[in-house]
Amino acid sequence: RIGNPLSPYAVTKYVNELYADVFARSYGFSSVGLRYFNVFGKRQDPDGAYAAVIPKWTAAMIKGEDVVINGDGQTSRDFCFVENAVQANLLAAMAAPEGANQVYNVAYNARTTLTELFEHLRRTLAGQGVSYEKAPVYAEFRAGDVRHSQADIGKAGKLLGYEPAYDILRGLEAAMPWYTQFLR
Repeated sequence: RIGNPLSPYAVTKYVNELYADVFARSYGFSSVGLRYFNVFGKRQDPDGAYAAVIPKWTAAMIKGEDVVINGDGQTSRDFCFVENAVQANLLAAMAAPEGANQVYNVAYNARTTLTELFEHLRRTLAGQGVSYEKAPVYAEFRAGDVRHSQADIGKAGKLLGYEPAYDILRGLEAAMPWYTQFLR
């Protein structure tokens, strides 16, 4: 169950869940909703207005460009490596009847601040032979941004058997060879 959505983006996701629920009840089929939290991994586009922070910052670091942190760096997110998301999708597709007609959070269940993420990226890139010595550039908070985000994945664990295998560091280590090869 969702409380009060914290952003316009969250409202659009909630409306999709309502549509799925109404269609399921109206036409007699089951549905499962998956709420993805900051999914990252290979093949993410670092460009564009809605580019995810990890490929965007990684590309900037590889190219020696400035990394801009909106706010004071203490904003946090629950980053989810793509293989965790794939696991959740497969489990949801094969859900037992008690797992159907539910909405699940798909994440790792840990907060990472933007400052921590910056340092994780710098260290992981160093392991790939890319040195980044610049300090981040701090800008204003973005309007509408949620300050902190951490998913409760308990229901997904209980009803689907979801156990994410990749924390932020392991996910970055798995993705970084691709990033360093293709984001140059």
